[in-house]
Amino acid sequence: MDWSREEVEVIVADYLQMLTLELAGQSYNKTEHRRRLRRMLNGRTDASIEFKHGNISAAMLDLGFPYIRGYQPRANYQAMLAIVAQEQVSERATLDDVALAAVQQPAVVPLQTDFSKVKSDPPTRKHRVAELPSWHEFRAVKRDYFEREARNSSLGLAGEEFVVEFEHWRLVGIGQTRLADKVEHVSRSRGDGLGYDVLSFETDGSERLIEVKTTTFGRDTPFFVSRGELALSRGAKEQFHLYRLFEFRKAPRLFDLPGSLEQHCVLDPVTYRASFG
Repeated sequence: MDWSREEVEVIVADYLQMLTLELAGQSYNKTEHRRRLRRMLNGRTDASIEFKHGNISAAMLDLGFPYIRGYQPRANYQAMLAIVAQEQVSERATLDDVALAAVQQPAVVPLQTDFSKVKSDPPTRKHRVAELPSWHEFRAVKRDYFEREARNSSLGLAGEEFVVEFEHWRLVGIGQTRLADKVEHVSRSRGDGLGYDVLSFETDGSERLIEVKTTTFGRDTPFFVSRGELALSRGAKEQFHLYRLFEFRKAPRLFDLPGSLEQHCVLDPVTYRASFG
């Protein structure tokens, strides 16, 4: 059964309340929110509500907002959901305030004792139906929070330092201690602008050129790529790796996009905003 506008308004409002609390660092109970929603909706099951939460996460990404942890984005959502999300976001000044605070907050390298739990599978490119609005057609958002987060130098530096530690651990783990000791944070030692941040190595001693992109938010959060980084991913595709760190402040995870970025991501040709759907 299709969702009515009234139902969509109810579940979007509840989602935005949870998202505001999460961005503000305040606790909430997803189960209790879902239980309350069931009473307000027309016999919707937990599975139906959870699926809709994933649709809202996708709409929030298209609006330039982070999404709630645990509600993985599900694309190809109904156009009415996009309209309702747009309307409600524009009315919530507090959500704007906490999102800005979240992307601008300084960061430090977290203590990581078990790097074996850090690696994750990357998202896969998703194909949308043609009738749905693309991210740049939304107009309700005052700021692009992901672009602001990308300019958070404290967060970027902390992510790069984390990757230096991770690469040292990876190489030591495969018996390459000599190579591990040669891992270099090149964006600091040689300067920014090389198209990569960390110089590491493969088991045969060949170079691994790692560009690091760090976010506080979920795995599917879009990121920004410079022309130089894109060119390097094409020209040195046997050596280039983009490490995407996500949920950095909570429990850092990363996935690896080796080679040309175009094989992994949908790239906006003007800004090179890389997303997975």
